Amino acid sequence: MTTLQRGLGTATLAVLVVGVAACGGAAGSHAGAVEPAVRDTTAVHTVDSLGAAIARVEQDSAADQQVLDSLHRTLPRADSTRPRSDSAAAAAVKGEEVEREAVRLFGAEGKAVIGAAPPAEPTFDIDVSSFAMNRRVLQYLEFFRLDSRDRFEIWLARLGRYEGMIRDRLRAKRLPEDLVYLSLIESGFSNTAVSRAKAVGMWQFMASTARLYGLTVDPWVDERRDPYKATEAAVNYLADLRERLGSVYLAAAAYNAGVGRIERGIARLPGGGRGGSGGDPDSVSDLTFFQLADRRYLRRETRDYVPKLIAASLIAKQPRRYGFEDVEPLPPLVFDEITVADATGLDVIARLADTSVAAILELNSQFVRGITPPGRVVVVRVPRGRGTHVAERYDSLPATDRITFVDHYVSRGQTLSEIAKRYRVTLAMLEGANPHVRTHALRVGQRIIIPMSGRIVPAGAWSTPPEPRYRRVSRTEASRGSHRVQSGETVSEIARRYGVSLTALLNYNGLTITSVIRAGDVIKIPQK
Repeated sequence: MTTLQRGLGTATLAVLVVGVAACGGAAGSHAGAVEPAVRDTTAVHTVDSLGAAIARVEQDSAADQQVLDSLHRTLPRADSTRPRSDSAAAAAVKGEEVEREAVRLFGAEGKAVIGAAPPAEPTFDIDVSSFAMNRRVLQYLEFFRLDSRDRFEIWLARLGRYEGMIRDRLRAKRLPEDLVYLSLIESGFSNTAVSRAKAVGMWQFMASTARLYGLTVDPWVDERRDPYKATEAAVNYLADLRERLGSVYLAAAAYNAGVGRIERGIARLPGGGRGGSGGDPDSVSDLTFFQLADRRYLRRETRDYVPKLIAASLIAKQPRRYGFEDVEPLPPLVFDEITVADATGLDVIARLADTSVAAILELNSQFVRGITPPGRVVVVRVPRGRGTHVAERYDSLPATDRITFVDHYVSRGQTLSEIAKRYRVTLAMLEGANPHVRTHALRVGQRIIIPMSGRIVPAGAWSTPPEPRYRRVSRTEASRGSHRVQSGETVSEIARRYGVSLTALLNYNGLTITSVIRAGDVIKIPQK
């Protein structure tokens, strides 16, 4: 018997019932999916497999990331040359030019749509009105309303999951509550989002910053994906940034670019008076951000960060006014918490709770492998009202049934049949547990779920996931059947241009949705 198996045999589970208030409430310390309906245990186990649920989450995250990547790549540059009078850098638009721009973007009613809201309409606790006519704000309004409309509707619906909880945390730190919309432009409220730079989760933390603010990041648990703990860390970080920089918008910019870059930009401003060492916070304001952006003291993504925030805030506060008529906010998550002392599959927890694997994954997205870590006591969330029931059923569960799978990461040259032989399972079992895996097109580092229900878990089964690889394509000369990347282009745009699927293009070039492409790179185009 291995150490792991001995630990499983003595694992205990205690229940901590958490009362969660509705959106905006302050009764509980947690708020976040609605309680899933009770379902037949057999149906859950056979129909909603762990592999299928994880594949759906990954597909949804990829769709989010495609739009998020486009936020600072597809819009026309603010300083691009145009035959119109709007070729100036991203500066505020005034007077008749404002009216012309609003009408151009939103039709005859444009001026009324963007103009100052009457007193009865929603108010903001960040300065939206002073900068709502900034040209980049208008362009991002257009982007959210038109180019990314379908995905933005999904993000607005997700807002209902977390808005109350995030506003509570911001209010406790005396930060503007409308900073909740930073998460909208960072991730679309996706807990599984992963950026090109390897920032993860709803608040897009880099691992080093996450650890600095108390989050666990390891091969088993990544609390950047935990909406409650990540929000606590993000709010503390934003509070520190605002205290240091003296402005909400400068704090937001520093959240994107780092505080050092913002302070160096401020030191370059005429009369900045801060010398690059901190200085007097009273010498800066939200307007300082736009001064930095106008002088291009910030990189392009950071120059657009606050305009994105303002545009997203305008729409999120009054979606119907901007044409989002049918958005149904998702209800806040409510749950109980249980403690698990050793490795237990989330699919097993789902079965014991009479709910779907997808529901348990949503409540526990911090467990990156779909299983709690061996030899470590952790908290697991289950639908509200099920904690005691799950504990009782767990206690009577044989130790060998607490692990229904292990994960295997493909190495070079491996085939699915070889993997099946290694773990003493049939090829049909592997294919059933991994419905979206292409048998003859395995990728190095690809995760394969190995069903182990009722079997002894091999002592060496707990492998470490490989580090994500962010491969750049080569800069060799373009040839027939290839495309040289132009400035601002995305992989999805190139796929549309040549009439091939995004998946086919990525696979043909050995890329993933997170791969970096830059101007001058060469992309090979697969034959249709």
